[in-house]
This record gives sequence, C-alpha cells and structure tokens, in this order.
Amino acid sequence: MKISYNWLKQYINIDTDPVELEKILTAIGLEVEGIETFESIKGGLKGLITGEVLTCSKHPNADKLSVTTVNVGQGEPLPIVCGAPNVAAGQKVIVATVGTTLYSGDDSFEIKKAKIRGEVSQGMICAEDEIGIGDSHAGIMVLDATTKPGTPASEIFNVETDTVFEIGLTPNRVDSSSHIGVARDLVAYFKQQQNIELEKPSVDKFNTEDTSLPISVTIENPESCNRYTGVSISGVTIKPSPEWLQNRLKAIGLNPINNIVDITNFVLHETGQPLHAFDAEEIAGKSIIAKKLVEGTKFTTLDEEEHTLSSEDLMICDGDKPVAMGGVFGGLNSGVTEKTTNIFLESAYFDPVSVRKTAKRHGISTDSSFRFERGVDPDGTLYALKRAALLMKELGGGQISSEIIDIHPVKTENFIVDISYKNIARLIGKELGQDTIKNILIALEMKILEETSAELKVEVPAYRVDVQREADIVEDILRIYGYNNIEFSEELHTSLTYSKKPEKTKLTVKISDFLASKGFNEIMSNSLSKASYYESLETLNNEKTVKIFNPLSSDLNAMRQTLLFGGLEAIKYNLNRQQQNIRLFEFGNCYQKIKNEADKQINKYKEKEYLGLFLAGIKNPLQWNNSEEQYTFYTLKSYAEELLKKLNVFFKIKIEDVEAELFDYALGYSANNKSILVIGKVNSDILSQFDIDEDVFYADFEWSTIFSMLKNEQVKFVSLPKFPEVKRDFALLIDENVTFAQIKELAYKTDKKLIKDVQLFDLYKGDKIEKGKKSYGIGFTLQDESKTLTDKQIDKVMNNLKRIFEIELGATLR
Repeated sequence: MKISYNWLKQYINIDTDPVELEKILTAIGLEVEGIETFESIKGGLKGLITGEVLTCSKHPNADKLSVTTVNVGQGEPLPIVCGAPNVAAGQKVIVATVGTTLYSGDDSFEIKKAKIRGEVSQGMICAEDEIGIGDSHAGIMVLDATTKPGTPASEIFNVETDTVFEIGLTPNRVDSSSHIGVARDLVAYFKQQQNIELEKPSVDKFNTEDTSLPISVTIENPESCNRYTGVSISGVTIKPSPEWLQNRLKAIGLNPINNIVDITNFVLHETGQPLHAFDAEEIAGKSIIAKKLVEGTKFTTLDEEEHTLSSEDLMICDGDKPVAMGGVFGGLNSGVTEKTTNIFLESAYFDPVSVRKTAKRHGISTDSSFRFERGVDPDGTLYALKRAALLMKELGGGQISSEIIDIHPVKTENFIVDISYKNIARLIGKELGQDTIKNILIALEMKILEETSAELKVEVPAYRVDVQREADIVEDILRIYGYNNIEFSEELHTSLTYSKKPEKTKLTVKISDFLASKGFNEIMSNSLSKASYYESLETLNNEKTVKIFNPLSSDLNAMRQTLLFGGLEAIKYNLNRQQQNIRLFEFGNCYQKIKNEADKQINKYKEKEYLGLFLAGIKNPLQWNNSEEQYTFYTLKSYAEELLKKLNVFFKIKIEDVEAELFDYALGYSANNKSILVIGKVNSDILSQFDIDEDVFYADFEWSTIFSMLKNEQVKFVSLPKFPEVKRDFALLIDENVTFAQIKELAYKTDKKLIKDVQLFDLYKGDKIEKGKKSYGIGFTLQDESKTLTDKQIDKVMNNLKRIFEIELGATLR
C-alpha cells in the first residue's frame, strides 16, 4: 500500500521529516518497506530554466536551423542552435542547459556541448513534449513576455515533489488502508507529546438540490449486504481531472482516467471506503437490487471477461440484469463513459466472507475486494458518499438530484471489551500509569464506558475489526506507547531443559550445512500446489490429493504430495534466467489422504517430512582448461550416499532397481524393510509439462523414516585399528544380469569379520569376451583388528569368495 506524504499532511498538521516519519510509522505497526520520491513531471524539470532569445539568424550551413543567443540570467548569453520554425528574437523560452537530462517516456538523454553543422551549441530550446508537460512538438514553447530570465522551470510549472511510503500492511489492519486511516494512527502517536487533531474534510455543505433522478434500492440478502447508501448526481461533464487530483493518484501509482472515476479512486484511498459510480441512464427500471442469482448465470465484468456466477455470489442488479459483483467488480456496461451525464453513486458495506469467497471463486482481486474482504468501516459509508458527491459536483459541474438512500437492515455493533490494569502491566512488562493508558485509548477513538480502580470497560469502534479481546487492546496501547520505550529487565530468567538425542532441528541444520558445502542451495516451496499435477499419476492420484475448500487460486488448490513439482518450478525459473549449474535441496512436509480398505472411505490423512535433492544442467562449464561436463545420475548418487554415510545409516542399506512413476529409471534404498530413499532421472513427460529440456535428477529422502531410525541408534566409539589393511582384487567374468549389489552382499555374507570394504573399480563389455557376459574389477579390503593377517588367512578368504561367486553367480576369474 502506498501513502503520499503530501496527501497525508492534509489530515494532520505535521512537518516531521519523511525519514523520521518512516521510523514512527514502522514503530506503530505500519511497517514501511520502502520510500520513493514522486515528481509530477519526470525529472522535476531539473536543469531547465527560462531564457530570452536575444538574437536569431539563419544557420549558414543548414536551411532549417537557426543560430541564436539566449540570455539565461547568469553569465554570458548562450549560443544555441535551434531547429524549431517558430523561434524568434525577443521570445521568453525554456532552456535545457548543458548537463541537463531530458526524458521521453522510459528513454532519457543528456544535453551536451556540441557543434551542429560547424556552429557551437551550448543548450537546447525546448518544446512541450521534450520536457514532459504536453504532447505538442510543433515548435518551441513561448512563455509570457513578463517571465524573468533565469527562473527555474519548476517554479513556472509548479512541479510537485512528494515522498511516497510503501507500507507492508498486515491483513488485520484494514483500518489503516487509507490516508485518513494512517493519519488517525499518527494522531494517536503524536497526541502523547502535543495537542493535535485529525482534520477530515468537511461534508457539511452537502445538500439535495432537486429530486429529478430518484433510484430505488432493495436489499434481498441482508446477510451479505448490511448497509447500502446511494445518491444521484445529474448534469456532470466527463473530462480530465484537475492537476492536483491527477498528482495525488499518480503519486500512489494510479493512472488518472476521468474526473468521475478519479474521484471514486481518490475517496477510496482517502477514506478506505470503496465506491462505485454507475451510469444512471443504464440502470433499467431506475432501481437497484442487491440479491443472489441462480447458479450458472453469465456475467461480463468491466475487463470484458465472462464469469459463470454461483448462487452464493451477491450481485448488484437493476430492473433487468446484474450490473456489478457486490464489493468486487463492476459490469461491462454499467460504468462511466465519455457520454455519461447522470450518475448513481454507490457506497455500501458488504460482508467480508461473502466478498472473499466471490473474489476467490472468480479469480478477481481489486482495490475494493481487498478492503471489503478484511472489513471496512460500516459507519463510514455515508461520509465517503457525501465526500465523493461534493467533489463530483465541484469537478464535474453536476448537482445532487436525489435524497440520500441509506438502507441499514443489520446494524453493526461496536465491540465491548473489559480490560484490567493488572493484565496490561503483566503483558507489557511495565506499569504505564492509568492516565497514560486512558489517554492512548481515547486517542485511538475508543470510549471508556465504565471505570474502576482496577478495570476499564472499553467500546471499540466497529472499523477496528482486529481489536476484540483484552490482548488486542494491550497490543494497541503498546504500539502507540512505543515498544522501544519498554526497558530491558536487569534480571535474567532461564531454566535448564533436556532434549532427547538426536535433536531434529540440529540434525536438519547439520545436513543443510553439509549440502551447502557441496554447492547446493536451499529452496522453500509452497506447501500448496496444483491439484492438476497429480491428475494423470497412478501412485500420487487425485484420490490421495488433499484439496483446499477455499483455494487462493487454481495454482494453490491442493496440498503437495511430493517435493518434486516445487523443485521443478524452481529449476524452470532458474533455467529461464540463464542459470545452468543447478543444485537445490529442500526439507518439507508432504500430505496424502488415506483410504480405509474395509469401506473404501477416506478416514484420515498422512503427513510426512521429506528431503529432496535436485541436480540439473552443467556441472563444469566450458573453460580453456577443461571440457563442459553435464550432471549425471551418478553425480547425485554420490551426494546421496555420502549424506547417508554422514547419518551413519549407509552400512545397513539395501539397494535395488525400482520402477517409480516419477522417474525414467531409479534406484531404491531401504533399511529394516522400510524405503528411505529413491534416486532417479525425472520422467521426461513430467519435464515436458514444465518446458524443461535438461535432464533433471532427483533424490527423494523419507526424512521422517530416517529420523525415526536414528532415534534408536546408540553412538559407539572404537579405537583406530593398530594393524594394517590388505587389499586384493578379482577380475570376474559374469552374466550381464548380475549386479554389483549381489556381489557385495555375497562377499559380506562369506566373511563378516575380515572383509571391511568391497568396491567396483572396473567394468568391461566388448568383443574380447563372449556375448551376454561382462567383466567386473572388484577390490576387497581385509583387516583383522586384533592381529596382522597372514598369507594363509588371506588366501583362505579369497578362495572362499571365488567358490561362492562360482556357485551362486556362475562367475569365473579372467
């Protein structure tokens, strides 16, 4: 949300420096995320001054150029070559001096000293479009003859400079979603040091001039619209807004449209109350009805998008048709156009839940729906209506042509809250004093209904939807008093705690640090995902998808079942930005529905934590001293296995090929008959859905399962071996379908005591061995921790291995 400093000062008499005001706003709960400077004319006309053309003659080397001398009120007259046909001696003009930057749209250029066809030029005499105050380029601007040379152009054209605060408004603070709302909070803050009041523009001059344009209003669904006010204005002229109004809107990032639409936007950002101006001539039957229509009714909004209505959508209708979605968006033919002369102005209070559901259902988000969803001031509709009507009368030349309609079937009551001084001191940690507390409450426009020495009964205005409990009021008192004004205690209170080992948080940090040291970057994807990701999958199908009842959007309508799709979104984002070396990891929970096999009904949900590793792109980019190297399956396998070793679970792992729907090919790792990891190349069809042309390798760790295994592990310490290792190797000729995992498993079964390690160091397939065979080079590490091995012991182990490999695998030595 953007707040203009100049605009803000219309409601509160302050001259606080914007930098200091930024600190104050943040301190009272309106966090300023950024500050920018607004200038009503881009560049602020810096470097542009007025000048008087002293002489003007034809350029000796160009028919369409003139050579002039211009007095700019300082030093010697400037020689300037000018191409405008209307330049003449005696004129008062706008001059861009050397070093000035001129803007044209998003482009800019700097005025430099130059020679044009042999003549020196030390500046530029400007046309309207060249300085951004008009569109004309027919010739240079000629100013009033009384203009004094050397006057800054910013003074001539009244350039407005403003400071704009970007406030990160939290959802509960809709009361401050306007300039008056922010000013109201600032008044409460400054009132603790000085006598200051909120100065709202008066609407006392509002009066009905005739009743020639009556519009009737009916509310059929008061639960969705508990207040509707409206008034007619006739004889308006649609034209551009005055400069001051355009500058207010431009400062906060809005584009001016016309005087009527600009007024509704202005009052919205002034008061926080959304308004809608209907073309009164388009209202059939001269009646407005707030009601819900039958399911499936078609409605086209102002942006020309057609929507299919729900029976729960509150619509604003005329005698024939719907003309607006209540609190969300206007209809295509109901708005103000250049031909509009008569207006019906709406200012209403719509139920936040109803507006939120309609906006989400149709994927629409507007300034109006943003505020109605969070709860606007039900008592502010009438003020905003009068304020806008008076401005339309002033700037549009119209007159008030009906009595104010104010239908209020459901009264919104203020909140009544009991608070005690004891609880205030307990929650804040300091005794503020009863007078200070009462002064802050009054400054926040809260009424003290009853008072005792220990307690207060406080009436909170209905617009403060976030203040309904004692703790909420204490929070308000503290933010106005100042968090920084609460002193630190000189006492330190602590307690000793015991946590079971391993600690999950510490272990997660340890693994994160390990992966970061390997060049991985951590990502945090949204737990909400697209349900469409799972529609075509069998293992992660729609029946298992946990869907959201009221999704924020179609992209966030289900809980994720896997970390894969969030990782692929991150990979696509990086690849699209020319990032080729992608190593990512993520810890996160995944969710599934679980069926009861007896009755086939969903009766519970499963939530498990996973760790995902992702590799994509180029491992080593092409350089003069090495060739380009792509990531492979084995690159990720090495990282994953090193991680398992770090967790001290790799020694008990069983590895086998698995068929997994998410992968083209994959290896599965299990321990104690539980799957703990699947590594593979991501399915090509899935990658094509994300428009990813690179191979992506993904490791899916079941972190919850791994952690449960670690809980039961006891840390064991052994001394370093005193006796040397012995290494031997075999060149085994085996069938192609025999895996290294089988060989490794057999080796450990043969001699669990002496065989410490088994490694595959060579693989050969070719014409030097028979078809259907392959040759493995297998290395064995042997060691006895109690004595040095003898040749006889070593030979016995190797002979046993040879015999077992021959019997079990049909292997022979080469």
